[in-house]
Amino acid sequence: MPTMFEPVRVPFIGARKETDIADADLVVFGAPHGTPYRDINNEQYAGAPDTLRCALEEDARWLDHWDFDLGGPLLGDGSFTVADVGNLKTSPLDGSGNRHLIKEATTQIVDSGAIPVMIGGDDSTPIPFIEALAHLGPLTIIQVDAHIDWRDERRGEPLGFSSTMRRASEMKHVEKLIQIGIRGPGSARREEVETARNWGAEIVTARELHRDGIDAAMKHLESGSNCMITFDCDGLDPGIMPAVMAPTPGGLSYTQAIDLIAAVVQKSRLVAFDMIEFVPQRDLNGTAAFTAARILANVLGCLARK
Repeated sequence: MPTMFEPVRVPFIGARKETDIADADLVVFGAPHGTPYRDINNEQYAGAPDTLRCALEEDARWLDHWDFDLGGPLLGDGSFTVADVGNLKTSPLDGSGNRHLIKEATTQIVDSGAIPVMIGGDDSTPIPFIEALAHLGPLTIIQVDAHIDWRDERRGEPLGFSSTMRRASEMKHVEKLIQIGIRGPGSARREEVETARNWGAEIVTARELHRDGIDAAMKHLESGSNCMITFDCDGLDPGIMPAVMAPTPGGLSYTQAIDLIAAVVQKSRLVAFDMIEFVPQRDLNGTAAFTAARILANVLGCLARK
């Protein structure tokens, strides 16, 4: 895998920095760019993977300390191994090349028997990521997002960030979509909402989640199913996550996010995770990066205990 990746100075917390994934249980990698739209720059996401890695650099010195989110040290008894292979050599304007790199890297990780965790990148990066999970189907996708992303195309591009769930719905291995945290305009017209609902997507609005708790979403997840989570940072409330392109009031809290992840890991088989849409330039004091990175760390911790 080394030729696809740029090595990183700081691996994600709990991970070893290397390209050998043969004995890893989970593999972290960065995908800085996805499929661009004409006249919409996706360069602002380029630093997201390294920013989230560096946010927990200090905490990485204390892996043996008790984590009260998880009920013990981050990686439990230490038998769960994590590798960080670095960032894919993506390019802002090369949508086709970026998709190929993401799909190829994810395929290799899945074929090795490890769980892929991708740090994006804009919200088009999950399209090839989900494609590469084909032999893990039938697959349930849990999307945490302010937007439903069911546009068939935008600006003539069908593989951009507004079409992620529409493209996922067309993949034969995807059997269920649970979309959580949807609110505001949701970047959807009437026709996209109707198409999503007619397909069978379970749309759980942020208001429903705040009113009924995570059960509003978990009631739609089948026990024992193969599941992946795609986590758009704008699914969080902008009070704790201002570092996004489309901040929308009323999103999930940090505690709701980690409770949801813990519940999914316990009820299903989490086979992949991605975190996307973090914009470093909009994080003025570093707390948004720390929040996003802590959510990612909770994914590692929950899986280590499973």
